[in-house]
Amino acid sequence: MGAFSAFLLIIVAVVVDFFWIDVDRKRWGWMKNWSKFNKVLFFSGFIAVSLIIYVGVSLEYL
Repeated sequence: MGAFSAFLLIIVAVVVDFFWIDVDRKRWGWMKNWSKFNKVLFFSGFIAVSLIIYVGVSLEYL
C-alpha cells in the first residue's frame, strides 16, 4: 500500500503543478498551443507509463 501511495502522490503533484502552481506557464509553457485532447492524451500516457513502471518494479514484491 505504501508504494501505491507514492505513485498517487507523484500523480497528484504533477496535476497540482500543472493546474495550480505554474501560473506563469514557465514549466508547462511548451504545451501552450496544444489542444485539450492532446493535453488529456499526454497526461493519460504519463499516468499509464507511470503505472506500468510501478507494476513492473513491484512485481517482485506482489
